[in-house]
Amino acid sequence: MAKIQRAILSVTDKSGLVDFARRLAKLGVELISTGGTARALREAGLTVRDISDLTGFPEMLDGRVKTLHPKVHGGILHVRSNPAHVAAVKEHGIQPVDMLVVNLYAFEKTATKPGAHFEEIIENIDIGGPSMVRSAAKNFQDVAIVTQVADYDALAAEMEASGGELSLKTKWQLAQKAFATTSAYDTAIANALAEISIDEKNHFDISQLGKPEGFPETLRLHFRKAMDLRYGENPHQQAALYSDGTGLGVANGRQLQGKELSYNNIVDLQAAWDLAQEFDGPVCAIIKHTNPCGTATGANLREAYTRALECDPVSAFGGVIGVNVVVDGEAAEEMAKLFVEAIAAPGFTREARELFAKKKNLRLVEIAALKQRWVLKNVSGGVLMQDNDEHPLSEADLKVVSKRQPTAEEMRAMLFAWKVCKHVKSNAILYARDGQSVGVGAGQMSRVDSARIGAAKAVLPLAGTVAASDAFFPFPDGVEVIAQAGATAIIQPGGSVRDQEVIDAADRLNLAMVVTGVRHFRH
Repeated sequence: MAKIQRAILSVTDKSGLVDFARRLAKLGVELISTGGTARALREAGLTVRDISDLTGFPEMLDGRVKTLHPKVHGGILHVRSNPAHVAAVKEHGIQPVDMLVVNLYAFEKTATKPGAHFEEIIENIDIGGPSMVRSAAKNFQDVAIVTQVADYDALAAEMEASGGELSLKTKWQLAQKAFATTSAYDTAIANALAEISIDEKNHFDISQLGKPEGFPETLRLHFRKAMDLRYGENPHQQAALYSDGTGLGVANGRQLQGKELSYNNIVDLQAAWDLAQEFDGPVCAIIKHTNPCGTATGANLREAYTRALECDPVSAFGGVIGVNVVVDGEAAEEMAKLFVEAIAAPGFTREARELFAKKKNLRLVEIAALKQRWVLKNVSGGVLMQDNDEHPLSEADLKVVSKRQPTAEEMRAMLFAWKVCKHVKSNAILYARDGQSVGVGAGQMSRVDSARIGAAKAVLPLAGTVAASDAFFPFPDGVEVIAQAGATAIIQPGGSVRDQEVIDAADRLNLAMVVTGVRHFRH
C-alpha cells in the first residue's frame, strides 16, 4: 500500500486530535485543516496548512462553503491506478489527499439542547463533512477515512510499524464505519426535522422536537454496538448490546463492578428498573426471569429490600434487584447476604461499594433515568411498535362496583398492587398488602390458575391481603379462589361480558371490588 503523505483534518470533537496529528506529522504527513481544528493544532505547535491554501479559494458563507471544492474532492476521489484520473488531477493542479480525519457537527446535541432555535438547528446540519466522508469511503483503496476518535491510537501505531502505510483491510474497515456514520447522521437529521412543523404564517414550530405525536411513517433507527455479549438467552445463541448514545437508560448504564453482563442480566435489569421507576419513595423490586418475585416500599431502602425479600426468598436467589434511590451502606449490608446476579440503582454510596466489593462477581449497574416513548418488538419481516405502557392511576380514577366499600388500607394496598401487577407477565394475579407483594401468579394460560399459583407461592399470610388482576375476570371462579385464599378486596380492569356475575360473586363473598377501566397485559 502507498504511504500516506497528506491528510485533511476537520473535526468537531477534538479529543485526542493533537496527539494523533503529532504522530502523523512525525511520519512526514502534511496536515491540512479548517477553522477551529487548524487553530487547535497550531496552538499545540504543529505546522498546519489551511484548506483555503489547498483550494485557492477562501472559506465563505459563515463556513458553509470551505471543503466543497474540486481540489478537495478531486484529491480524495481520483483512483491512483487509473491513468486518466492521474492525468486529470495533474492537469488541474490537484494534490492527492491520502487520509481524511472528520467527525461531524454535533447535530443531535444541538437539536435536543433546551432553548435551541430553528436557525441554530439548521446551521448544525453538516454538509461538507459528510460529503468528504462519503468521497473518501467510496475511494477506500486509496484514501483512509477516519471518523472515530477511538481509532486514532491503533491507526497511528499501524502506520508507525509500517513506515506510514495502512493495509487495505484497515482502510476497508474504516470505510464501513464511515458509511455507518453518515447513515446515522442522516437518520438523526431526518428524525428531528420530521418533528418540526410550519404554520400558515411560515413560522417553524420546534416545540414537539424530541416528543413526537403519533407514529413515524418511516421508522429510522440508529444504535451503536456497545459490547458483544458472551451469548444470548442460551449459550448457542450469539448476542450484542446496542446503545443510542444518550448516556441514559439500561443500555447506557455504568457497570461499577462484577462479571460481564449477560443477555438475560440486561433483560432482567430492564424489568427491575422499569418496576422501580413506578414509585416515588424508596422501593425495591427483585426480579426473576422478568417477573417480580418480590416488591416492596419502605421508610428507607433497607426496609424496602427486606420486605421485598419476604415475599419469596427462594425465588429471589440468583435474581436481579432494581431500586429507585441510591443504595446506602445499611441496604447494601442486607443485600450482600443474598446471592443475586446484579443490582440496578441510580447510584451507590462509598460504603455500599466497599461492602459489595467483597462479592467480586456481583454486577453493580448505575443507571440514569430515561423516559421511554416507544416499545419495539421484532416479528418476522417487520417490527411491532407501541407506546410505552404509562397510565397513572389514582384513587379518584377507580370505580367501586361491589356493595362493600373498600377500607382506606385496602385502597392503598390495591393501588400498590396495581402498579406491581402491571409488571407481571400475563395472565397475572398479584396478592399484596399496603406496600408489599405477598404472592405472585404469573404467565399462566388461565387466570384462575394464576390466582391459585399466586396463593400457593405465598410465604407470608394471605389473610387480609388484596389482589390485583391485570385483565378482567372471564368467570367468577378466579374471584372465588382469591376469596378462599384470604384476600378481602380486588382491583381489576372490568369489561367482561360476565362482569355482573363476577361482581355478584364479590358481593356474595363480602369482597370489596374496584375497576380501573385499564388493562395491563404484558406479553
